[in-house]
Amino acid sequence: MTQARDTALGPAQEMFAADAASRGLGIELLEVGTGSAVLRMAVTPAMVNGHRIAHGGFLFLLADTAFACACNSHGPVTVAAGADVDFVAPAYEGDVLVATATERTRFGRSGLYDVSVLRGDEVIAEFRGRSRTVRGAQPDRSQPVGSQQVRSTQSKESR
Repeated sequence: MTQARDTALGPAQEMFAADAASRGLGIELLEVGTGSAVLRMAVTPAMVNGHRIAHGGFLFLLADTAFACACNSHGPVTVAAGADVDFVAPAYEGDVLVATATERTRFGRSGLYDVSVLRGDEVIAEFRGRSRTVRGAQPDRSQPVGSQQVRSTQSKESR
């Protein structure tokens, strides 16, 4: 992660630090800004399917993680309401893929984000994510990073 050591983690960095699934696959958060994120993943032998190409689920996961970092950069807990992916070209074992997420628009508690997954200059996949901010939910900052849970700041009656 690129950031100064003496600054506190932002909401997207905190969320990524607690994302054992993505980090366990070797995904790295390279950059995060308001409504944007850049992540990198190397395709390992365990990610290759029977056709000797990267399994689409891993490409989707990389794009989805970039989307999650971008839409959570604003602060409130935000989740995917839906997503679509178009696989444009195959990726292979050893390829290093970079996913760049960009916010297109936010409206109310919803947002639209586009993610391009590239190998060098070649587009591998295009992803569109639809986000939804969870009403009244904030990260539980009392837990150490890596074991955070989402807690509600509203009672059930007020939802």
